Amino acid sequence: MALATFVTTEPFKNGETVTLGEDEAHHIRVLRLELGQQVGLLDGRGTRGRGPLVRLAKRHAAVQVEAVSTVEPPPSVHLILPVADRDRMMWLAEKSTELAATSWRPVMFKRSKSVNPRGEGTTFHQKVAARMAGALGQSHGAWLPIAYPEATVERAIAATPEGPRLVLDMKGEPMGLLVAAAIAGATEHGAGFLKPISIVVGPEGGMEPAELEQFTASGFRPVSLGHTVLRFETAAIAALSVVRTALATLPRTIRGSRDELEELMNG
Repeated sequence: MALATFVTTEPFKNGETVTLGEDEAHHIRVLRLELGQQVGLLDGRGTRGRGPLVRLAKRHAAVQVEAVSTVEPPPSVHLILPVADRDRMMWLAEKSTELAATSWRPVMFKRSKSVNPRGEGTTFHQKVAARMAGALGQSHGAWLPIAYPEATVERAIAATPEGPRLVLDMKGEPMGLLVAAAIAGATEHGAGFLKPISIVVGPEGGMEPAELEQFTASGFRPVSLGHTVLRFETAAIAALSVVRTALATLPRTIRGSRDELEELMNG
Protein backbone atom coordinates (compact mmCIF):
# COMPACT_ATOMS: atom_id res chain seq x y z
CA MET A 1 0.00 0.00 0.00
CA ALA A 2 1.36 3.43 -0.95
CA LEU A 3 2.38 5.70 1.90
CA ALA A 4 -0.30 8.32 2.64
CA THR A 5 1.39 11.63 1.80
CA PHE A 6 0.42 15.21 2.63
CA VAL A 7 1.61 18.61 1.42
CA THR A 8 2.43 21.24 4.01
CA THR A 9 3.45 24.87 3.63
CA GLU A 10 5.33 24.59 6.93
CA PRO A 11 9.07 24.01 6.40
CA PHE A 12 10.30 20.90 8.16
CA LYS A 13 13.54 19.28 9.23
CA ASN A 14 14.53 15.95 10.66
CA GLY A 15 13.46 15.69 14.30
CA GLU A 16 10.79 18.39 14.13
CA THR A 17 7.04 17.99 14.60
CA VAL A 18 4.91 19.18 11.68
CA THR A 19 1.32 20.27 12.24
CA LEU A 20 -1.20 19.50 9.51
CA GLY A 21 -4.47 21.39 9.10
CA GLU A 22 -8.14 20.47 9.27
CA ASP A 23 -8.43 19.13 5.72
CA GLU A 24 -5.44 16.84 6.21
CA ALA A 25 -6.77 15.67 9.59
CA HIS A 26 -10.09 14.82 7.94
CA HIS A 27 -8.28 12.87 5.21
CA ILE A 28 -6.31 10.97 7.83
CA ARG A 29 -9.55 9.93 9.56
CA VAL A 30 -11.07 8.88 6.24
CA LEU A 31 -8.02 6.69 5.61
CA ARG A 32 -8.40 5.31 9.16
CA LEU A 33 -4.77 5.92 9.96
CA GLU A 34 -3.77 5.28 13.54
CA LEU A 35 -1.27 6.96 15.84
CA GLY A 36 2.19 5.60 15.21
CA GLN A 37 1.60 4.87 11.52
CA GLN A 38 4.09 6.27 9.05
CA VAL A 39 2.96 9.08 6.73
CA GLY A 40 4.76 11.09 4.08
CA LEU A 41 5.27 14.85 3.91
CA LEU A 42 6.00 17.19 1.00
CA ASP A 43 6.71 20.90 0.99
CA GLY A 44 6.04 21.26 -2.75
CA ARG A 45 9.56 22.62 -3.30
CA GLY A 46 11.56 19.44 -3.49
CA THR A 47 11.70 18.32 0.14
CA ARG A 48 10.25 14.96 1.16
CA GLY A 49 9.81 13.72 4.70
CA ARG A 50 8.30 10.83 6.58
CA GLY A 51 7.51 9.89 10.14
CA PRO A 52 4.86 8.58 12.51
CA LEU A 53 1.52 10.23 13.16
CA VAL A 54 1.79 11.42 16.77
CA ARG A 55 -1.41 13.40 17.22
CA LEU A 56 -4.86 13.47 15.63
CA ALA A 57 -7.58 15.92 16.60
CA LYS A 58 -10.67 17.20 14.83
CA ARG A 59 -8.98 20.28 13.41
CA HIS A 60 -5.34 19.25 13.14
CA ALA A 61 -2.83 16.41 13.15
CA ALA A 62 0.88 16.19 13.87
CA VAL A 63 3.73 14.16 12.41
CA GLN A 64 7.16 13.59 13.98
CA VAL A 65 9.68 13.88 11.15
CA GLU A 66 12.17 11.02 11.17
CA ALA A 67 13.66 11.24 7.66
CA VAL A 68 14.12 14.04 5.13
CA SER A 69 15.39 13.99 1.55
CA THR A 70 15.49 16.43 -1.34
CA VAL A 71 14.54 15.95 -4.98
CA GLU A 72 15.96 18.05 -7.80
CA PRO A 73 13.32 19.68 -10.01
CA PRO A 74 12.63 18.15 -13.41
CA PRO A 75 13.42 20.17 -16.56
CA SER A 76 11.27 23.29 -16.64
CA VAL A 77 8.02 23.22 -18.61
CA HIS A 78 5.80 26.28 -18.26
CA LEU A 79 2.09 26.17 -19.09
CA ILE A 80 0.27 29.28 -20.28
CA LEU A 81 -3.44 28.47 -20.42
CA PRO A 82 -6.71 30.33 -20.99
CA VAL A 83 -9.00 31.61 -18.28
CA ALA A 84 -11.90 29.27 -18.99
CA ASP A 85 -14.67 27.21 -17.41
CA ARG A 86 -13.68 26.90 -13.76
CA ASP A 87 -14.47 23.20 -13.37
CA ARG A 88 -12.37 22.28 -16.37
CA MET A 89 -9.56 24.54 -15.17
CA MET A 90 -9.64 22.79 -11.81
CA TRP A 91 -9.37 19.43 -13.53
CA LEU A 92 -6.45 20.71 -15.59
CA ALA A 93 -4.75 22.03 -12.44
CA GLU A 94 -4.78 18.50 -11.06
CA LYS A 95 -3.44 16.91 -14.24
CA SER A 96 -0.82 19.62 -14.73
CA THR A 97 0.54 18.79 -11.29
CA GLU A 98 0.66 15.09 -12.07
CA LEU A 99 2.58 15.91 -15.27
CA ALA A 100 5.00 18.14 -13.34
CA ALA A 101 4.27 21.49 -14.93
CA THR A 102 6.75 24.01 -13.55
CA SER A 103 4.34 26.94 -13.62
CA TRP A 104 0.71 27.68 -14.37
CA ARG A 105 -0.23 31.08 -15.79
CA PRO A 106 -3.85 31.72 -16.87
CA VAL A 107 -4.40 34.35 -19.57
CA MET A 108 -7.51 36.44 -20.08
CA PHE A 109 -7.93 36.07 -23.83
CA LYS A 110 -10.67 37.99 -25.61
CA ARG A 111 -12.80 34.86 -25.84
CA SER A 112 -12.23 34.11 -22.16
CA LYS A 113 -14.48 37.01 -21.26
CA SER A 114 -17.60 35.29 -22.60
CA VAL A 115 -17.14 32.21 -20.39
CA ASN A 116 -19.45 31.79 -17.40
CA PRO A 117 -18.63 30.62 -14.79
CA ARG A 118 -14.94 31.15 -15.40
CA GLY A 119 -11.98 30.45 -13.18
CA GLU A 120 -10.59 33.68 -11.80
CA GLY A 121 -10.18 35.61 -8.56
CA THR A 122 -8.57 34.97 -5.20
CA THR A 123 -10.99 32.27 -4.02
CA PHE A 124 -10.55 30.31 -7.23
CA HIS A 125 -6.76 30.57 -6.98
CA GLN A 126 -6.93 29.13 -3.46
CA LYS A 127 -8.99 26.21 -4.74
CA VAL A 128 -6.49 25.62 -7.53
CA ALA A 129 -3.65 25.53 -4.97
CA ALA A 130 -5.56 23.02 -2.83
CA ARG A 131 -6.30 20.82 -5.83
CA MET A 132 -2.65 20.90 -6.86
CA ALA A 133 -1.53 19.97 -3.35
CA GLY A 134 -3.87 16.98 -3.31
CA ALA A 135 -2.64 15.86 -6.73
CA LEU A 136 0.99 16.16 -5.68
CA GLY A 137 0.45 13.95 -2.66
CA GLN A 138 -1.36 11.30 -4.66
CA SER A 139 1.13 11.29 -7.55
CA HIS A 140 4.13 11.25 -5.19
CA GLY A 141 5.78 14.12 -6.99
CA ALA A 142 7.95 16.62 -5.14
CA TRP A 143 7.40 19.96 -6.88
CA LEU A 144 4.19 21.96 -7.07
CA PRO A 145 3.59 24.16 -10.10
CA ILE A 146 4.11 27.84 -9.35
CA ALA A 147 0.55 29.11 -9.78
CA TYR A 148 0.19 32.70 -10.94
CA PRO A 149 -3.01 34.79 -11.07
CA GLU A 150 -4.61 35.56 -14.41
CA ALA A 151 -2.67 37.85 -16.73
CA THR A 152 -3.01 39.72 -19.99
CA VAL A 153 -1.38 38.40 -23.14
CA GLU A 154 1.24 41.12 -22.83
CA ARG A 155 2.06 40.20 -19.24
CA ALA A 156 2.27 36.48 -20.04
CA ILE A 157 4.70 37.13 -22.88
CA ALA A 158 6.86 39.43 -20.75
CA ALA A 159 7.06 36.81 -17.99
CA THR A 160 8.00 33.91 -20.28
CA PRO A 161 11.58 32.73 -19.68
CA GLU A 162 14.11 32.37 -22.47
CA GLY A 163 13.97 29.02 -24.20
CA PRO A 164 11.79 27.15 -26.69
CA ARG A 165 8.45 28.96 -26.94
CA LEU A 166 5.55 27.00 -28.40
CA VAL A 167 1.98 28.09 -29.10
CA LEU A 168 -0.59 25.45 -30.06
CA ASP A 169 -2.09 26.03 -33.50
CA MET A 170 -3.53 23.43 -35.88
CA LYS A 171 -1.67 25.11 -38.76
CA GLY A 172 1.68 24.85 -37.01
CA GLU A 173 4.54 22.39 -37.38
CA PRO A 174 4.24 18.99 -35.67
CA MET A 175 5.01 19.59 -32.01
CA GLY A 176 6.93 16.35 -31.58
CA LEU A 177 9.51 17.36 -34.18
CA LEU A 178 10.36 20.65 -32.48
CA VAL A 179 10.56 19.07 -29.04
CA ALA A 180 12.77 16.29 -30.40
CA ALA A 181 15.11 18.89 -31.90
CA ALA A 182 15.40 20.67 -28.53
CA ILE A 183 16.12 17.38 -26.77
CA ALA A 184 18.72 16.39 -29.36
CA GLY A 185 20.50 19.71 -28.92
CA ALA A 186 20.53 19.38 -25.15
CA THR A 187 21.86 15.84 -25.35
CA GLU A 188 24.67 16.93 -27.65
CA HIS A 189 25.67 20.20 -26.00
CA GLY A 190 24.94 19.62 -22.31
CA ALA A 191 23.13 21.36 -19.47
CA GLY A 192 23.63 24.94 -20.59
CA PHE A 193 21.87 24.22 -23.86
CA LEU A 194 18.63 22.98 -22.26
CA LYS A 195 16.35 25.94 -21.69
CA PRO A 196 12.87 26.09 -20.14
CA ILE A 197 10.11 25.06 -22.54
CA SER A 198 6.97 27.23 -22.55
CA ILE A 199 3.64 26.10 -24.01
CA VAL A 200 0.69 28.37 -24.80
CA VAL A 201 -2.80 26.88 -25.04
CA GLY A 202 -5.54 29.13 -26.41
CA PRO A 203 -9.19 29.45 -25.36
CA GLU A 204 -12.22 27.60 -26.69
CA GLY A 205 -12.79 28.75 -30.26
CA GLY A 206 -9.14 29.70 -30.59
CA MET A 207 -7.20 32.91 -30.19
CA GLU A 208 -8.02 36.03 -32.07
CA PRO A 209 -5.59 36.50 -35.00
CA ALA A 210 -4.13 39.56 -33.28
CA GLU A 211 -3.44 37.54 -30.11
CA LEU A 212 -1.69 34.77 -32.05
CA GLU A 213 0.35 37.44 -33.82
CA GLN A 214 1.45 38.85 -30.45
CA PHE A 215 2.85 35.47 -29.49
CA THR A 216 4.52 34.70 -32.81
CA ALA A 217 6.06 38.19 -32.93
CA SER A 218 7.61 37.41 -29.53
CA GLY A 219 9.29 34.22 -30.70
CA PHE A 220 6.57 31.62 -30.07
CA ARG A 221 6.50 28.96 -32.79
CA PRO A 222 3.08 27.59 -33.80
CA VAL A 223 2.93 23.83 -33.24
CA SER A 224 0.25 21.25 -33.88
CA LEU A 225 -0.83 18.16 -31.97
CA GLY A 226 -2.72 16.70 -34.91
CA HIS A 227 -5.62 17.29 -37.24
CA THR A 228 -8.52 17.31 -34.78
CA VAL A 229 -9.75 20.20 -32.65
CA LEU A 230 -9.01 19.61 -28.96
CA ARG A 231 -10.65 21.29 -26.01
CA PHE A 232 -8.21 23.46 -24.12
CA GLU A 233 -7.68 21.06 -21.22
CA THR A 234 -7.14 18.10 -23.55
CA ALA A 235 -4.65 20.10 -25.61
CA ALA A 236 -2.75 21.18 -22.51
CA ILE A 237 -2.49 17.63 -21.16
CA ALA A 238 -1.44 16.27 -24.55
CA ALA A 239 1.23 18.95 -24.95
CA LEU A 240 2.61 18.44 -21.44
CA SER A 241 2.69 14.69 -22.03
CA VAL A 242 4.62 15.07 -25.29
CA VAL A 243 7.23 17.29 -23.66
CA ARG A 244 7.56 15.30 -20.42
CA THR A 245 7.91 12.01 -22.30
CA ALA A 246 10.67 13.48 -24.46
CA LEU A 247 12.46 15.05 -21.50
CA ALA A 248 12.41 11.76 -19.62
CA THR A 249 15.03 10.50 -22.09
CA LEU A 250 17.57 13.10 -20.97
CA PRO A 251 20.50 12.08 -18.78
CA ARG A 252 20.12 13.35 -15.22
CA THR A 253 23.29 15.40 -15.59
CA ILE A 254 21.60 17.88 -17.93
CA ARG A 255 18.23 18.24 -16.24
CA GLY A 256 16.84 21.35 -14.55
CA SER A 257 18.20 23.13 -11.50
CA ARG A 258 16.66 24.41 -8.28
CA ASP A 259 18.06 27.91 -8.91
CA GLU A 260 15.71 28.65 -11.80
CA LEU A 261 12.71 27.55 -9.74
CA GLU A 262 13.69 29.89 -6.93
CA GLU A 263 13.97 32.77 -9.41
CA LEU A 264 10.51 32.01 -10.75
CA MET A 265 9.01 31.95 -7.27
CA ASN A 266 10.29 35.47 -6.75
CA GLY A 267 9.45 36.72 -10.23
